[in-house]
Amino acid sequence: MISRKDFLAKSLKASAGALLTGATGGLLKGRPSDIITILYTNDTHARLDPFPDNATQFAGLGGIARRANIIKKIRRNQPNVLLLDAGDVFQGTPWFDVYGGEVDLKLMSEMKYDAMAVGNHEFDHGLDGFAESANKAKFPILAANYNVAGTLLNEFVRRFIVKEIGGYRIGIFGLGIQLDGVVDKKLYGDVQYRDPEVWANGMVRSLRQYQGCDFIICLSHLGYKYDNARIDDVELASKVEGIDLIIGGHTHTFLDNPVAIQNPSGKNTLVTQMGHSGVRLGRIDLDISSGTEVNMSDRFYTIGKV
Repeated sequence: MISRKDFLAKSLKASAGALLTGATGGLLKGRPSDIITILYTNDTHARLDPFPDNATQFAGLGGIARRANIIKKIRRNQPNVLLLDAGDVFQGTPWFDVYGGEVDLKLMSEMKYDAMAVGNHEFDHGLDGFAESANKAKFPILAANYNVAGTLLNEFVRRFIVKEIGGYRIGIFGLGIQLDGVVDKKLYGDVQYRDPEVWANGMVRSLRQYQGCDFIICLSHLGYKYDNARIDDVELASKVEGIDLIIGGHTHTFLDNPVAIQNPSGKNTLVTQMGHSGVRLGRIDLDISSGTEVNMSDRFYTIGKV
């Protein structure tokens, strides 16, 4: 087994020339114990039930029970699984209108999500509603660039977590979108937005140097790409050195494969997003079996057509 230092160097090299097999590509060939599997969702928007069969878009697709079933099947074969979400779990169906986000977060806890980012719609029932629902989550809720000190969210929102999985340390931090102009001020109260680029740089430095992380994931609710001056995942990847993978949300972008963006070190950061409404589950496998390089393979599952 390669050392943590060697793993870091090799993983960054591998992501610059990642083996990305596509939506229908086969899995990597290392033993299950030598593969770290990252599963992810974003912008599920309280879509607990499948779309109706007569829906004009995504007819018959989605459904949290189907997603849970796929995740269970993957876990039976892969011992090293991370399950992540990039925010906007709340809002979009009567489930949220009646129950807030409590049911979503309870079910995600039962599915053993490891972390989620804070999306702007998490504020739709105000800080009281967010905190009440967050109290049901048995996993961390992340937003490094939101200062929640002195608010009801201080108990629930964290900047980062570190997961030791497959013998390696994986750092995960969250970034949230500028709330002003997107969310009514009375809903987010005294939560303060801070520059995502500045905080991403700080998180990478802390996770690499002080937490000893081998691989860094950003759960971002900034959005994939904009034509205006608002910072997005593509810009973040190009400006911040040391993020291996950005799992994004907010713009509801369906990416069939992760996009490689060159960062200031000359290496690549992978950016990915799985659309919205839980119609897809993304998967990235890190194969560490060779001891000399780390290969990446990606695919997605269309929920309801698996």
